[in-house]
Order: sequence, then C-alpha cells, then structure tokens
Amino acid sequence: MSDTARTPLLGQLYTQMARIRAFENAAEVLSQGGVSAYNKTADGSAKVRGPLHLSTGQEAVAVGVCAHLRASDYLTSTHRGHGHTLAKGADLSRMMGELYGKSNGFNGGKGGSMHIADFSVGMLGANGVVAAGLPIATGAAHAQKLLGRDDITVCFFGDGAINRGPFLESLNWAQVHQLPVLFVCEDNRWSATTASAPMIAGEGASARSESLGIAAASVDGNDVLAVHDLAKQLVGAVRAGLGPRLLHALTYRIKGHVSVDLAAYRDPAELAAALHHEPLANARARYLAMGGSSAELDAIDAAATAEVAQAMQTADAAAWPDPAGAFTDIQTTGEGQWY
Repeated sequence: MSDTARTPLLGQLYTQMARIRAFENAAEVLSQGGVSAYNKTADGSAKVRGPLHLSTGQEAVAVGVCAHLRASDYLTSTHRGHGHTLAKGADLSRMMGELYGKSNGFNGGKGGSMHIADFSVGMLGANGVVAAGLPIATGAAHAQKLLGRDDITVCFFGDGAINRGPFLESLNWAQVHQLPVLFVCEDNRWSATTASAPMIAGEGASARSESLGIAAASVDGNDVLAVHDLAKQLVGAVRAGLGPRLLHALTYRIKGHVSVDLAAYRDPAELAAALHHEPLANARARYLAMGGSSAELDAIDAAATAEVAQAMQTADAAAWPDPAGAFTDIQTTGEGQWY
C-alpha cells in the first residue's frame, strides 16, 4: 500500500496518541499542587493524589498494538497504564474521575492511577507491582483457550520486568500450553531511576523469549506505523492459534519515574535526543510527508485538549465515593475465623 493510501490510517493513529498525550499532560499538572488555582483542592493539595506514572513518549506502542484488538480481547498493564487503557477503548472521562478519586471513576475512585481497570473493554488492570501483570495475562489467556474462543490477551510490561521471576515463569507456561497471548515489552530504557541496559544480562527480552521457543520481533516503538504493522502480524498469528509471541518495542520514557520526579539523574543530552524522535512528532512529520496538512493535525490536537478539559470539569463536579464503599470490592478472609 502506498504512503498516500495510508494517510487516513496514520490520522486515526495520531488521534489516539494525541488523546493520550493530552490526558497525560493534564494529569501531570493536576498532580502537582500549587501550580495554579485550577489544579488545587480547597486545602491547597493536588487534585490528583498519590503516585502518578506517566506514559508520555510511549504512545505509539499502546496505540499501534491496541488498534488490532477487540473489546473481548484482554489486556494487562503496568503502573504506567493510562495510555494502554485509553488505547484499549476505555472512557477518558471515567479515567479522569478515577484519578480524582471520584465516584464516576472506573473503580469508584478507589483504584487511582496505578489500579485503573475497565472490564467492559477487556482492560484487566494496571498493576503497581513490576512484572505482576505477566502471570495475570497468562492466566487470562489460559482461560480463553479453555473456553475455545479466538480472543487473545495482550500483556504490556517494561524492560525492568524481564529481570523478575514472573517473566520467565509466565513465558514458560504460555509456551508449554501454547496460549493465545502477545507479550509486549515496552522498553523505555529506564527502571525507575536506574538505566536498564547495565542491569540486563545477555541480549535482553527477545533473546530470552526465543530461548523458550517463543518467536520475538523488535520494532522502533516511536514509529506508530511500524508498531501497527508488526503488531498486526503478531496478533494475527496468536489469534490463529499459533501460540504466544513477543514484541520488543524500543521507546523512551520522556518524563521522570513519577510526575513529581525531575529525573535529574538523567543526562540532559539523552533526553534532548529522545525528544527529537518522540512518537507524535514522528507521526506529524510522516503525515505531512504523505500529503496531509498541519491544520488537520492541529484540529486533532485541539479536540483532544478539549476532551480532556471536559473530563476535568466532569471530575470536578462528580461526587466523592460513599464512605461505605470502603467495605466493598475487598477480599474476605472468612468472617469470624480469627475470633
């Protein structure tokens, strides 16, 4: 297919990335109390409280992969899960409500940023524990196979997760049982405040996957069309019953580990180089080269900003959760057994 014929596709992908970027930019400010009157609560604290891990700069991975998923497909995420959730089709306004801790959030305001989940679109949840999404995804994929469905599970995880036990355990189980799961290593080069590369022995995620017999492929995670094209092949293979696959997407974490982390431990030159190769700028340049117009992309950006602004207004107006809700959605240890 010619570049010109792919212009509408790139426009659609850019639209999703722009929505994620606008959401992350707003959430970042909302978590930093005192920046403006708008993002402060009555007591001066931030409107979005608790740890906030941004996916700014990683939008192409989420969008390129999730473009091929159905609502009935499952997805597990990381503590940096806003982009994955939106790309899977979750409602942006309800996600903003969840970050505010309001009753209109996906989890009634009780999950917050690190525990976003929307089962209605197959998003099984973000997870605050590194690598914890891997065994959850593997279990979900095993359930899909037992049910005889042609749905699949996609598991996003970071480069730091490949050094933890659940990575090996999950890939081993998925391969032994030929499960319909696509493992996506979102390699953003940083594990919290530590550069990942010096801490990873051998050739990394792809080599470890292939050592278990799971075919792996790498892609420029900042090129949304490249991610889209490779993900189409891998999702197709998994959906066809050919067993698990791994996609290794090389991207970059533009922001600090959390929204209030200035990342002073990072070489400024490294960040400057990354900003020259970030997903939205790449997509914009490619779109213009294909014959698209800046005005079209500007309109997409403006619509995304307006959608997020409306979501903030809705979250402001939403009610706080009923305090009685603290005693629901919890695991019971057996009433009376400890007395």
